[in-house]
Amino acid sequence: MISVAQARTALFELIEPLPSEDVDLIDAPGRVLAHELRAQRDQPPFSASSMDGYAVKATEVELHAMFKVIGEAAAGHRFDAPVGAGQAVRIFTGAPIPEGADFVVIQEDVSRTDDLITITDDPGTKTNIRPAGGDFTVGTPVSAPRILAPQDIALLASMNIARVPVIRKPVVAILATGDELVMPGETPGPDQIIASNSFGLKAMVEQLGATARLLPIARDTLSSLRTAFDLARGADLVVTIGGASVGDHDLVAPAAADLGMNRAFYKVAMRPGKPLMAGKLNGAAMVGLPGNPVSAMVCGHVFLAPMIRAMLGLGTDLPPLQTATLASPLARNGPREHYLRAVVSDNKVTAFDNQDSSLLTILSQANALLVRAPNDPARPAGASVSYLPL
Repeated sequence: MISVAQARTALFELIEPLPSEDVDLIDAPGRVLAHELRAQRDQPPFSASSMDGYAVKATEVELHAMFKVIGEAAAGHRFDAPVGAGQAVRIFTGAPIPEGADFVVIQEDVSRTDDLITITDDPGTKTNIRPAGGDFTVGTPVSAPRILAPQDIALLASMNIARVPVIRKPVVAILATGDELVMPGETPGPDQIIASNSFGLKAMVEQLGATARLLPIARDTLSSLRTAFDLARGADLVVTIGGASVGDHDLVAPAAADLGMNRAFYKVAMRPGKPLMAGKLNGAAMVGLPGNPVSAMVCGHVFLAPMIRAMLGLGTDLPPLQTATLASPLARNGPREHYLRAVVSDNKVTAFDNQDSSLLTILSQANALLVRAPNDPARPAGASVSYLPL
């Protein structure tokens, strides 16, 4: 039995970052930028008015000064003639500043009669002009790797970048096993339950940026499992649920071994999730998760999430654990690293009393996994502890 840290190291050795592909900008949100991009133009590409008003020469701006309006400039429609002494151009927000003008008097500070304006209120010293290239210039970089957020997409669009290199999405095949399982919506027999793990894990890996392939439930026979593994071909990561222990009906390991799996490890010193198995099968990484619902989901957060991030080129560094203070005392921990379902509120963490690994209702209420090291001593209320946000 190995530690959680050793298991992660072994899992990272089973995978590698995936290649990149080019996608249209409209399809890039949420994807991982594969390499640095650079702006194709300046923004703004010209000096532009930041207000509605009148473009004039700054040296002539003073209270009660009068100007003759010689034209108009609007967004997308510049005024082409130069602005001379005593002249003004009616200008609107976003319009190019006419040649010869270097100050915009806002319309609230001006009175107008026909083609004459008078500055009637203190215009201040702000020019109300956005300089050319004030946001970015040609060649300004957008660093990679990064998960492209909506604001990144807006930036790339303004840089005139229409095609984006992104890391290919990992394909994760998810295989639930067991005669006791039926799909949601079906009518279970008297000894059957609804398959829930595969749906939770599918949601998880897709939220992480992978593509999930939900395979048919495999029955507790070697032939059914061999067929299921054949359906998983082409995936970058194969995740099995259940059947990874050593009981008479736990056939995932023998079926995978018959198909040539090179096993990396079996059993991890953690709660929940001890009967975890991993290896390489048909060129893909394979992870065999426990069948208990909470065990499977916790292992998804602890192991699958870092693997997917690594395949997406985001590195193997783990997100740092957060800290909070205990709302109530905890007894001494046992010899395995423990991930307790908990609620964090106002920087205080409360672990649920019942940590049975079958209770999805408690997992659904939790927003954190309180992490305890092996043999961690008893902790009083108010002690600082670490947690993994959910």
